[in-house]
Amino acid sequence: MIHIAVLYGGMSTEHSISCTSADSVMSHMPAEYEVVPIGITQEGVWVEGVANPAKGAELPVVKPGREVALSLNPQRKGLLYDVTSGEPITTIDAVFPVLHGKYGEDGTVQGLLEMAGVPYVGPGVLASACGMDKEYTKKLVVAAGIPVTREVILDGARELTEAERSHLGLPVFVKPANGGSSIGVSKVTSWEALPAAVSLALESDGKVIVEAELVGDEVEVGVLERPDGTIAASVPAKLNGTEDSAEGFYGFEAKYLEEGVSATIPAPYSEELIAQLQEMAVTCFRAQDCKSLARVDFFVTDNGPVLNEINTMPGFTAISMYPQVWAATGVDYPELLDTLIRTALQLGN
Repeated sequence: MIHIAVLYGGMSTEHSISCTSADSVMSHMPAEYEVVPIGITQEGVWVEGVANPAKGAELPVVKPGREVALSLNPQRKGLLYDVTSGEPITTIDAVFPVLHGKYGEDGTVQGLLEMAGVPYVGPGVLASACGMDKEYTKKLVVAAGIPVTREVILDGARELTEAERSHLGLPVFVKPANGGSSIGVSKVTSWEALPAAVSLALESDGKVIVEAELVGDEVEVGVLERPDGTIAASVPAKLNGTEDSAEGFYGFEAKYLEEGVSATIPAPYSEELIAQLQEMAVTCFRAQDCKSLARVDFFVTDNGPVLNEINTMPGFTAISMYPQVWAATGVDYPELLDTLIRTALQLGN
């Protein structure tokens, strides 16, 4: 039996989303894998987890429990042990880090697993770190010829200059440079509202991105690496009703708590446009040196597709787009998990 540790929770603002994603992953895991749940509390403590961490809670959290750790000793590769007693618990063959946001999706946990010598699902240290920082995501894809929207980077308390405001125009979106699930993101329709939006974003990160609005369909494409190294793109999903959400865009509430946003899968586009989106998604995947999986998000504008962002550990909840687009492409949830794990074991990261 192959032992798969499922990591969830963590110290980021996306703690609860991670719990919900992991719950869905564990409930769909193929029978040939034995799941070893490991929760990470909001304080960063690794504890013995549960198979259904989202049960009975809209925004679940990892509770304190038996503290565990993964050995970094190459002679005891994959050993999970009790921190208090030192007693071995089991040996892990691979890790599925279902972690979103800082200290999980940003290359930190990936680096730890590299040091431990344990294969894991998802992109490596560099791709994860660059994927978490939207500034560097865009620098990499622009070098590969992918179009992006106009933006200005604000470090600390710096304000936009008049020239920058003129360059961006209104409305703008204000985002933490490092973050996900649209936490800390605001749509600003007047410059008077900008300081409050920047302050909100600064609660999540010390660097803020102010982006010009893109007008067009919001589209998401899944990218999957198979055990033989081939890279495939799913059919695209077109999001519907995002502008009608309470936040006025595809924000946290719309993604996880509301029911007003739906998706058309496959997106109702021409074969040529679908092929273009898939090709661009794979180009982004390669440009960021991704492995295993990613979800690549675009806006389809009148001038063609424009990159929004790359998610190196997309949501895996029952309503998340990544498993949905692959199901529509002919890869159901258990087969998707099996492919991700077999790829991790084959590549060894």
